[in-house]
Amino acid sequence: MAEKKPIELEEGWGFMQNGINKLIRVLEGQSAEQFNAEQYMSLYTTIYNMCTQKPPHDFSEQLYDRYRKSFEMYIKDQVIKSLQEHRDEVLLKELYVRWQNHKLMVRWLSRFFNYLDRYYITRHSLHTLKDVGLICFRDRVFEEIKKQAKDAILRLIEREREGELIDRTLIKNILSIFIEVGMGGMECYQRDFETHLLQETASFYKRKAAEWIDQDSCPDYMLKAEQCLEDEEDKVESYLHSTSKLKLLKEVEQELLTCYETRLLQKEHSGCAALLKDDKSEDLSRMFRLFQRVPRGLEPVAEIFKEHVENEGMKLVKEVTEAAESKKDKEAGKGPSKDSGSPFEQQFVRSVIELQDKYLQYVILCFCNTSLFHKSLKEAFESFCNKSVAGTCSAELMASFCDNLLKKGGSEKLSDEAIEETLDKLVKLLAYISDKDMFNEFYRKRLARRLLYDRSSSDDHERSILTRLKQQCGAQFTSRMEGMVTDLALAREKQQSFEEWMRVNEKKLRIDFSVTVLTTGFWPAYKAHELALPQEMVDGVELFKSFYETGNKRKLTWYYSLGTCHLKANFDARPIELVLGTQQAACLLQFNDSEDLTYKEIQHRLNLCEDDNTRTLHSLACAKFKILLKEPSNKVIAKTDKFSMNKKFTSAQRRIKIPLPPIDEKKKVIEDVDKDRRFSIDAAIVRTMKSRKTLLHQQLVLEVVQQLSRMFKPDFKLIKKRIEHLIEAEYLARDKDNPMMFQYLA
Repeated sequence: MAEKKPIELEEGWGFMQNGINKLIRVLEGQSAEQFNAEQYMSLYTTIYNMCTQKPPHDFSEQLYDRYRKSFEMYIKDQVIKSLQEHRDEVLLKELYVRWQNHKLMVRWLSRFFNYLDRYYITRHSLHTLKDVGLICFRDRVFEEIKKQAKDAILRLIEREREGELIDRTLIKNILSIFIEVGMGGMECYQRDFETHLLQETASFYKRKAAEWIDQDSCPDYMLKAEQCLEDEEDKVESYLHSTSKLKLLKEVEQELLTCYETRLLQKEHSGCAALLKDDKSEDLSRMFRLFQRVPRGLEPVAEIFKEHVENEGMKLVKEVTEAAESKKDKEAGKGPSKDSGSPFEQQFVRSVIELQDKYLQYVILCFCNTSLFHKSLKEAFESFCNKSVAGTCSAELMASFCDNLLKKGGSEKLSDEAIEETLDKLVKLLAYISDKDMFNEFYRKRLARRLLYDRSSSDDHERSILTRLKQQCGAQFTSRMEGMVTDLALAREKQQSFEEWMRVNEKKLRIDFSVTVLTTGFWPAYKAHELALPQEMVDGVELFKSFYETGNKRKLTWYYSLGTCHLKANFDARPIELVLGTQQAACLLQFNDSEDLTYKEIQHRLNLCEDDNTRTLHSLACAKFKILLKEPSNKVIAKTDKFSMNKKFTSAQRRIKIPLPPIDEKKKVIEDVDKDRRFSIDAAIVRTMKSRKTLLHQQLVLEVVQQLSRMFKPDFKLIKKRIEHLIEAEYLARDKDNPMMFQYLA
């Protein structure tokens, strides 16, 4: 068999050149005839044969080189000339057509020369046929035309920003060339287009912002800014690469928001403060959305929010203080007001709750519940909630508000659901109060009064607020109050046991007699007065002692000032039931045996101190219900006065309650709280020193403040005094070398 004659380079390339020329005619639209399977196989086989011939007829290297030159010739003769004839949008369209044709040419030629890819290129680690085609386009076309293309695209984008409709698909197609010629990297796109886009974007919005900031209100400016940001995001979605998004938006944010934030927020009549004042929640939400894009952009907004809330709160404090002082001036000399607080002070707490509701909704809805705005709200409320209101601290006002809410006949006429909701908000408000221990003491005294005098409107509400207080302030905060509620329930059981004991032992009293036995440690401290009781009451006391001392070694201390009596008074018109304190009842019963009595005689018979005797007589002779007649007839109780029963007294009510004049308990509460604070500071100092052994003065003070700040803000001078006290008591000692260093003495 004769050996096959090798194909010479020029012979074989001449055949391949014919195929390449045909492909070019098809790409240029000069021929519609496509390659059939036979033609394709003929071209492929020619390359295969020329690459597999034995040396020196293996023409792989020459064919690889001529493959590249085929592209270069086509680009030089056809592509570049065509592109140089056009500008702007027409140039971009022609460029995309040429790019598509080039990729088609690469696809076909790489098929013809496929054998090079499989063996020669792999063996010599050369660029693939596809890459050679891309490199040719990049070096010969892209590098030549990229500036003109970039400028044309940027002009189209600016026209779109000015409101014109443009061919977005064209831009996307051209930018795909910037990406694809990077051959897997983004360098070409970023260097040759993106960098210039960002510069143009900054320049465009710099001009726009300077124009808008002068002519537009804050809401109008923000609307435009938000629309611009949305438009730029849309550009990324439509034709820019996704990696451009953050960079592009950053430029817009810088020019529209960062550069003008202060001017925008402080715009007169339309800035952040004005939006808060006018309740423009939608605009405030937009402000939050915009400035959260900017590094630390929300901090000025939060500061303005804090100032606004603080001003609103201080306005309330001022209004209530002025109203209370005005009322005080008008009512000078009319006697003390009720202990539940004046209507102004009650309204203050209600208004603060409403203020908290309003601005908490701002934080949640407008400011997306972010911690920064919660912090601003907290600081604002702490600022004005700890101010004195008409001479009364907020802790006392809140305790009075609770008392008014929870007692029978309070001015707050609300449904059970509304009361629960108000209690929940009130306890949350307590978080802003620095003197929580003061609130605790005021609240505990009022709770005791409600429980002892059966004034509480609902046991469920009482337990509900204690549960909330426990969650907010800890178990120790409510332990004594919970003990009071439990104590009263046990006292009722004890009373039932007493009644059962009387029935079993066939004991009877001339009056209905009820005793409430309480545990001293839970309840506020009360003075135990020695009251000379009427015989009917003495019999009851002695009988209860007999019952209680059977199998019980605890000592009973009787607090008559806390008792309540029901007396039937036979007046000339008709009998009326009187509800009084034990002291008042004992006083009236003296008039069963005497027509009239002097101040001194009553005091002697009852064994009362002057203050209690004066208060008792004032409630019966000078208050609303004048059960006793006084000589001389005036509203001042004197030691020389004489009293008699007012037999002509009458009332439309069949039962009337005659309260004692209220005692101002504020001074006593403050004294008790100050005393407790000294103990708390001592305990915190000892606890800290016991664990640390030695500590500098400043560190000790800071740790003590940190431990106690949950309940109250300790005074630094007081802490210093307590340290000195503990040194004297030999719990601590000063270091010999450093007087500012303390040592714990075990």
